[in-house]
Amino acid sequence: MDKIKISAVAYTNTKPFIYGISHSAVLDQIDLSLDIPSDCAAKLIDGTVDVGLIPVAAIPGVTDAHIISDYCIGSVGAVNSVFIFSNVPVTEIRSVRLDSHSRTSNNLAKVLLKFHFKQEVTFTTDADAVTDAIVLIGDRTFGKKDDYAFWYDMGEEWMKFTGLPFVYAAWVANKPIPEAFVTEFNAALKMGLASRATVIAALPEHPHFDVADYLMHKLDFDLTEKKREALTLFLSLIKQL
Repeated sequence: MDKIKISAVAYTNTKPFIYGISHSAVLDQIDLSLDIPSDCAAKLIDGTVDVGLIPVAAIPGVTDAHIISDYCIGSVGAVNSVFIFSNVPVTEIRSVRLDSHSRTSNNLAKVLLKFHFKQEVTFTTDADAVTDAIVLIGDRTFGKKDDYAFWYDMGEEWMKFTGLPFVYAAWVANKPIPEAFVTEFNAALKMGLASRATVIAALPEHPHFDVADYLMHKLDFDLTEKKREALTLFLSLIKQL
């Protein structure tokens, strides 16, 4: 059988998954690439890979998309790595610079600003644009809270808005994947999550960010029915933007 091509995110939030894959026999059955979220999505959409840990907002663009895993990148409330940063309160935000790394967080910002905060906002992807606020995700947010007068954790704000957890990224295939592989793949991910203490011990320390709290408590990796409900709602709200 040809190796299954998989793209995963290279952020800290996926380190437990990568650990599980790397310490499992499933590694011999795959070609693994580590990318930023938007590239994971692009590779899955164009067929460069068979499975991707992709931003959920990209799922509608994937042909024959189906989630293959019991695990995801999610949170129940605050996630501490998906933010709107601003030097003015949200009621005064009129312009936002989006993050080129993830369409899910950009769309989540748009959903929250329109339906939760009820603000009329213009958006730009121009990296040099001066705006009232920016969207920033992943490791680049570590220690950034002190740089801004206001910050809005989008996992927390989504929970306030909907009462639901959130799914940022899911393991999605663009073709049928053998069930035996899916079972083994899920077992590898589960083992990686169970090994988080080992993963954390090997990570570099961040002077202004608690990595252990992030991986053990802020992130929630189980793809529960409530998260699936949240995913359906989120994709429906995107259509209304």
